[in-house]
Amino acid sequence: MNPLPPLVRKLAYAGLIPFIGLALMVQLAPTPINYLSAESLAAYGAVITAFMGALHWGANLHTLGKAPPGDRWEDRNAWIWGVIPALVAWIALHIYIPVGLVILASTLVIQRNIDADTYQYYFSSAEACGEFITIRNRLTAVSATCLVWAALVILFVQN
Repeated sequence: MNPLPPLVRKLAYAGLIPFIGLALMVQLAPTPINYLSAESLAAYGAVITAFMGALHWGANLHTLGKAPPGDRWEDRNAWIWGVIPALVAWIALHIYIPVGLVILASTLVIQRNIDADTYQYYFSSAEACGEFITIRNRLTAVSATCLVWAALVILFVQN
């Protein structure tokens, strides 16, 4: 039996549809739709990057006042890390789109690497944590690949 509800898995994987669809449109759609798709992909990538950082704020707020002194959630670093992805995503939206796409992809991968050590604090079950990390690994791989793919198409395939 999977410890995560089926709805969580479905919503998580459904979140890949815009990444895949927009990356395909960057490559296959005629101009100017391909450029609009690249802008939309960057915006969606920024939203997801910020959302992943917000998980830390949700965990911090949930345990605020409940944790013993010196607990990890009282540490300011968890609060700071929760906003850094949103700030990086915002910057990525204001630069040359292919560069922004690569920055977003890199941020998602960096987040995944940091978060893999942090998620143990979010779950009461090691099994649920393991399943969530497995899903997160897949989501990160596909989303980062789509962002980099679109950047490469813009740089090397489109005129």
